[in-house]
Amino acid sequence: MKQLRLGVLAGLFAAAGVLSWGGARLWDSFGTLPSVPLAAPVVLGVIAAVLAATALSLRNRLKAQRERRPGAKGVEPLMAARAVVFGQASALVAALVSGMYGGTGVFLLGSLDIPARRDQAIYAGFAVLAGIAVVAAALYLERVLKLPDDSDDDTPGPTAPTT
Repeated sequence: MKQLRLGVLAGLFAAAGVLSWGGARLWDSFGTLPSVPLAAPVVLGVIAAVLAATALSLRNRLKAQRERRPGAKGVEPLMAARAVVFGQASALVAALVSGMYGGTGVFLLGSLDIPARRDQAIYAGFAVLAGIAVVAAALYLERVLKLPDDSDDDTPGPTAPTT
């Protein structure tokens, strides 16, 4: 499984932001703008908390296993793989959603004198911050579950005798 790249996530965020900003301008030209839900930052925040709690729990279990503490529960490889996949998927979706709300928020910055749009801009800003928290938690989870590099890959193994 390939490791997440911060550049890919930043590119997704930027592309979604630009498209969302353009879409918000177009939508506003028709006289209305879709609202930014209050639940957006809340849901992203909950996902970030779940990812962070999972990472901390697995880190403590792996540490106890390495130190060979009596009664330490190991981490099943399939569970670790599922956690990494969940973290990677969450980070990709959070980058897209945060970019979308970021683009909408940037558009709304031009009309902060209208109370409803100011509230929408605030919700969008919090959604972007919560999305960044999701990405950070996912990257931390991936780091916790990263397997150590094999340093013996460069050295040739024993060869079979030739006859």
